[in-house]
Amino acid sequence: MEWIVLLAAGLITGFSKFSVGGMGLLILPVIMIAFPGPQALGIILPMYLITDLFAVISYRKNVNWSILIKILPLCFVGIAVGSWLLSLLSISEFNLILSILIVGMLVLGIVLDNTQSNIMRHPISTYLSGFIGGVVSMIANAAGPIFSLYFLEQKLDKKSYVSTRSWAFMFINLAKVMPLYALGLFNMESTLISLQTIPGLVIGAAIGYWVLGKLELVQFKWLIRIMAAIAAVKLMV
Repeated sequence: MEWIVLLAAGLITGFSKFSVGGMGLLILPVIMIAFPGPQALGIILPMYLITDLFAVISYRKNVNWSILIKILPLCFVGIAVGSWLLSLLSISEFNLILSILIVGMLVLGIVLDNTQSNIMRHPISTYLSGFIGGVVSMIANAAGPIFSLYFLEQKLDKKSYVSTRSWAFMFINLAKVMPLYALGLFNMESTLISLQTIPGLVIGAAIGYWVLGKLELVQFKWLIRIMAAIAAVKLMV
């Protein structure tokens, strides 16, 4: 069961990173099938760092550093606050908060798909996006909708958007190493478990690259949302 879960998580991560993205809400609940509780965060981290490394190598140009300089400091503060909250939570409390955050991110994604607003270009939105994104990323690994919205609203071209987003997540995941290590969630054992996902990462990345141009993105997005919602309900009960 553990091997199947790790293979599935690797496939989802590789596919997401090298195709449409947006599957971060699903990866953590999948890992938690075999590794319940916050320990799943320590297993996910090496997977993300590996795929982030390939992403920033592929998208090393067209990075908008001025945007990153504005949003990342508050994101790091959010990661610190999220670490503090993790240290206080039991497994049942973690599962409940994770399910609530997943549902919240799903609702946010749906609302943003159907509204047009310039609110994310307000300076205060930069600080709120960074802080809340850091907290949610640390606790639930589900900050993708927040950062995607923020970067899209900065009117970046396609190449700059992809590059800036890739580098942002690389810095965010690197910033999570020490807090997760201090909490005992990221260690040699979790890293060795995570490395078992590499075959899935490679296969998922290859599949994602191949099918990217063949997907109906709207239908695919809703499929991921439904699967994430089911996972959230399972965590609640």
